[in-house]
Amino acid sequence: MLFPLSLPLLLSFFTAGQGPAAAAPAAKPAPARLEWRADRQLTWEDFKSRPTSDRLAALTSSTIDAKVGCVDYVFSAQVQAVFVPTESWVRDPKRATPALLRHEQVHFDLTEVHARLLRQKLSLVKFDCEKLQPAFSNITKMAFLTWQREEARYDQETNHGLNLPRQQAWEQQVQQKLQQLQAFALVKQ
Repeated sequence: MLFPLSLPLLLSFFTAGQGPAAAAPAAKPAPARLEWRADRQLTWEDFKSRPTSDRLAALTSSTIDAKVGCVDYVFSAQVQAVFVPTESWVRDPKRATPALLRHEQVHFDLTEVHARLLRQKLSLVKFDCEKLQPAFSNITKMAFLTWQREEARYDQETNHGLNLPRQQAWEQQVQQKLQQLQAFALVKQ
C-alpha cells in the first residue's frame, strides 16, 4: 500500500520592464503536471492558468509528490518534483522576460533539490512497516517546511529575480546543489 503526500507551493513573482521575450511557436496543450527533468526547461507555454492578481507578473505552482509503502515488509518510496501548469500563470507572455522565466525555472529546480534531499533522507531511514505513516509524516513535514523556507528566502534575497547579482548567485548555487545530489536524481526509464 502506498501513502501519498503532496503539498503544493504557490510562488509569485514581480517583474520590472526588462523588454519583451522572444516570440514562441504555438505549443501543444500542457499536461496536467510536468515532472522535473534536467533536459526539459520550463517555457511560458507551460503556464496555463489565468492571472489571479493585478500586481504579480507570474505565479508558479510546484510540489513534491511523495509516496511510500511496504510490500512484504520491504519499504519503498517514490518522490517526484512536479510543476502544475493549470495552477501556474504569467500575466503577459509576449512581454514576459527571459530573466523572469529563469527565475521561475530556479524555483522549479529548488523543488527538485528538495525532492532529492527527501529521497536521500528516505534512503537512510530504517522504517518499521507496521508504524510507517507516523514516521513518514514527520520526515515529510520537516522536508516540506525546509523547502518552503528556502523558496521564500530565494524570493526575498533576489527580490523576485530583480536583483540580478543575487539571482545569478542563486542560479549557480542551485545548480551546484543539483550536482551534489546527483546520486538521488531519478533515473530515466
